[in-house]
Amino acid sequence: MATYKIDVDHSDIMFKVKHLMISTATGYFKKFDATVEANNDDFTDAKVYFEADVDSVDTKNAQRDTHLKSDDFFNAEQFPKLTFKSTSIEKDGSGEYKLKGDLTIRDITKPVTLDVDFNGTTKDPWGFERAGFEVTGKINRKDFGLKWSAVTEAGGLVVDDVVKLSMNVEFVKQADATADAAQNTEAAKA
Repeated sequence: MATYKIDVDHSDIMFKVKHLMISTATGYFKKFDATVEANNDDFTDAKVYFEADVDSVDTKNAQRDTHLKSDDFFNAEQFPKLTFKSTSIEKDGSGEYKLKGDLTIRDITKPVTLDVDFNGTTKDPWGFERAGFEVTGKINRKDFGLKWSAVTEAGGLVVDDVVKLSMNVEFVKQADATADAAQNTEAAKA
């Protein structure tokens, strides 16, 4: 089974949520890790594990970031990580994938389905195989205990319940330790 590790320098983990129901606020997680394991070159048997450091949330507004890290939202002190572990992946007729798995935020785990565009693989200039994906989905933040809410004078929500997820990710295939050991043994004999 091939193992792929996320290239954090060429990946973005984003979320978007309506603010005052008239604009969209965008946030990122700056610290994250992910692994994909797959036998098939088209990743139809992929197993995915992802985690993000909640304290790394960044919306380009320090006051909002502090609020997001508080118990009103993520409670970064008590729940420092959010995680996703895949349960299945299916390729549909258009070549897109449905990635199903368990998302855990604030120790609350719920099943989610994400849409995945597989952008293919290539070898980089240093000979490493890379795979690229665009992943999108939606969750209801209140399902995960992110319940803070306020209402405007006109009766609209300050922060929408629906959060759009968007991830542009690049993975690097890891060297096969068994093959490397065999090559090193053969090289030592020569």
